Amino acid sequence: MAPVSRAEKVQTVDTDAGTARITWTLPPKARLVLALSHGAGGGIEARDLKALAAALPGEGVGVALVEQPWRVAGRKLAPAPKTLDTGWRGLWPALSAPGLPVVAGGRSAGARVACRTASGLGAHAVLALSFPLHPPGRPEKSRADELLGAGVPTLVVQGGNDPFGRPAEFPPGEYELAEVEYGDHGFAVPKRSGLSEDQVMSVITGAVTRWLASLV
Repeated sequence: MAPVSRAEKVQTVDTDAGTARITWTLPPKARLVLALSHGAGGGIEARDLKALAAALPGEGVGVALVEQPWRVAGRKLAPAPKTLDTGWRGLWPALSAPGLPVVAGGRSAGARVACRTASGLGAHAVLALSFPLHPPGRPEKSRADELLGAGVPTLVVQGGNDPFGRPAEFPPGEYELAEVEYGDHGFAVPKRSGLSEDQVMSVITGAVTRWLASLV
């Protein structure tokens, strides 16, 4: 495929939860937008988010990396889920402004937000990276209802050794699941896996690219 411009545009958006920020990479003739938010413990510099933002524009997919208001404000702790949802809903008009189908996504807490709000916002689909099925060591505290209630086509990309939920722990449902072998919650793998970080990121971007191609 021909090279695609990697020019980024940063947009600030006022929401009822505070000022949020979107970093856009929108190629010419994009067919859809993938909006990705971060987790509760990090920002859009997460390795998987960066890898997707680099790889997908070449496949005709615009990427919008979303920073929630608490992160833009420099706070270290994420607010309650209701506040996260408020921020995400406030961003939606900006995310849908290009007039393209929007796939809602995120990693960890961001994946939960995408699942909880997808139907109400009219998301085309949901991409859940490292979905936190339960707190580590607390499988009885399941959040499966959020995932199963997304109401739109959903892909979960999960590390094989994620303490927040290994692939085998996920219940049956109307979603697809791609496993990153040996990966932890941040998709880091042990040296004994024989996999480099580039190879792991290639597994993630490949799975997401194939799934997105099946949507439109």
